[in-house]
Amino acid sequence: MSLILSSSCSDPASVGIELAPGNNQVGVFFVDFELPAEVVLLDSFNTTNQGLLVVGNEQDPYFGKTTSTGYSRMYFTTSAVRPESQAILDSVIFDLDIISVNGQDLEEAKTFSIHRLTEPILDTMYYNFDELMYEATPLASSEFVFGEVTDTIVSMQAEEAFAEEVFEKLKRGEEFDNVFNFREYFPGIAVQGLESNNTTVGIDLGEGTKLSFYYRNDASDTISTSFNITTVSSRSFNGVKSDRSGTATEIVQDKNVAYSTGDLVGMKSNLGMVIRLDTSPIDPFLDTLSGVVFKQAELKIENYESVPEGQASPSFFVAYFTDFSNDFLTRSDGQPLTVQRDGQPQVVEMEDGTEEPAVSVPAVGVINTEDEEYSMAITSHLNALFKNEITRKDWILYANTPSTTGDDFKKSLRQMKVSKGNIKVRAIYSKLR
Repeated sequence: MSLILSSSCSDPASVGIELAPGNNQVGVFFVDFELPAEVVLLDSFNTTNQGLLVVGNEQDPYFGKTTSTGYSRMYFTTSAVRPESQAILDSVIFDLDIISVNGQDLEEAKTFSIHRLTEPILDTMYYNFDELMYEATPLASSEFVFGEVTDTIVSMQAEEAFAEEVFEKLKRGEEFDNVFNFREYFPGIAVQGLESNNTTVGIDLGEGTKLSFYYRNDASDTISTSFNITTVSSRSFNGVKSDRSGTATEIVQDKNVAYSTGDLVGMKSNLGMVIRLDTSPIDPFLDTLSGVVFKQAELKIENYESVPEGQASPSFFVAYFTDFSNDFLTRSDGQPLTVQRDGQPQVVEMEDGTEEPAVSVPAVGVINTEDEEYSMAITSHLNALFKNEITRKDWILYANTPSTTGDDFKKSLRQMKVSKGNIKVRAIYSKLR
């Protein structure tokens, strides 16, 4: 692999001064070189019980058409008072607790629909390419204009035939004697977005996403009583379909295989498409050095393609170690290996006295939307490589950050695309005297 150095000088170039302000003394050197990049479709991953339904349809010239459907059971409190046999139904409303919106033309109406499952959600693991059968006719659907609102509860009127059927069961049927009878009668819901929406929403599961029956036990009652069927403590998962026909990523067919997709590479959350970096150019660079210490080093992803207004690229990523398997490598204790944060130990002593790579504090690549770039500090990592404390491995860039609850990569369809030539290592180092 050839090494391309963009600059090397006894006084740092202007970009080097910006990278390390005030560090412009003699004997400081600046270097900038590219890391070859490909894309990998990860093996199917578990999306069970993320606490969030990812629902939407997106179309993109590079990633093609991506559809995400959210599936969930429903739940009610068995001690709740049911309507009396003569109760009069006023209305049935389905609320969706939307906590994130990522889409185009949000001033235009977007349509979402809720469908009754025709098969149960089992007590098993579901993965991002799983799906369940559901009724073609929705039990509720409606249009919404989000505008600048990214978290809101949207309400839709249930279809009359469905509402009356379930209300009769609720009044006197054994289907509501317990949760198990209920789930046999009503296995759960599938939530979808209209294909032309080009918008994805995140729906929080809990008290806010619910089916509410408003009724009066007596015609003389002036205030309705409600009975709620919620998504509290309900098993759920997200299923993703991808049609990449006619795009650069059409060739990406097999899991855990690295593909070249022309000038561009990209990552797309929940689909499982990630960027794989060949870090081998680091070897010849380090081999040319002796008696140096790295003052500052970064992985830079510059001039990524901007997304349309209303959408957002992933805010963070971590770099997992990988090899020819194109899968995450693990330590002897099963912990996945990642580039570690600057200022943190890059190796640790294990119980048996051997040293292995540290794993507890992953470095995080952070987006700068103003400059349309990501950067991840790798100074300590590069110093550890130079000292042979750790062995160089290739990297998989995965859109998540350890500082948030859960896994961000499984909670949206956010995407990022960039030209291969804009992925590089930028380093400032000095020679020891």
